[in-house]
Amino acid sequence: MKYASDAPKERAAETAARTGVPASAPEEQQRGTRNRVARSILDHGPSTAAELAVRLELTQAAVRRHLDTLVADGVVEPREKRVYGARGRGRPAKVFALTDCGRDAFDQAYDQLAVDALRWIEQSAGGGEAGRAAVAAFARARLAAQAQGYRGAVEAAAPGRRTEALADALSADGYAATARSAPVGEQLCQHHCPVAHAAERYPQLCEAETEVFSQLLGTHVQRLATIAHGDGVCTTFIPKTGKVEKTHPRITRTTTASASTAGRNSA
Repeated sequence: MKYASDAPKERAAETAARTGVPASAPEEQQRGTRNRVARSILDHGPSTAAELAVRLELTQAAVRRHLDTLVADGVVEPREKRVYGARGRGRPAKVFALTDCGRDAFDQAYDQLAVDALRWIEQSAGGGEAGRAAVAAFARARLAAQAQGYRGAVEAAAPGRRTEALADALSADGYAATARSAPVGEQLCQHHCPVAHAAERYPQLCEAETEVFSQLLGTHVQRLATIAHGDGVCTTFIPKTGKVEKTHPRITRTTTASASTAGRNSA
């Protein structure tokens, strides 16, 4: 038997299930749930409402409510889900990706300092080609030092798990990286880039990173996308054979021999 006094409790429970937090929850708790949604997108890349609901153990209605707020605040933006290969029937799924504003909230407080330092290096070398070369030399030296911490983990891993080991090492440095299988190879995905704004101005940072990945994994690699140039995730393709027979029109080939195009979309 239900009593009249139970009705408000039932409505509150329904609201909690729908929104992810109780209706009476303070704004701080609401904001905490929104931060969890944004963090999940940071860690896993552009995501659908359904994917976020599963990861965060919320209802899709709750996730959509928080996504609406995050979109209104300029933290995330809806995009058409990118499909590789043949596209099926129906409307493509909508994914939500962090905006530049959204990324600013995560570990990028020193981005402007990095840009200023790189500009000083460029100008001190005389600008122009000499300046760009000086920045590239700095980027290579920085990544070479950083790679020393990754090399042991990669070399200790079984041959089939070296990309995964590199992803784990990158995650420990704040890149929220994952490794996944792909046709004729693997994809190394970095869902966060602590120096994205600096890399947008100075692509030498992406180029040096791509070279280091190639050296650590012992094969040529291809940079498919970068956060610095507007993509939701930095994605690097690692072929199984060390050689790619066919290149997708949107893929920019970036190996040690042609690293000057790393991190740049060709579209």
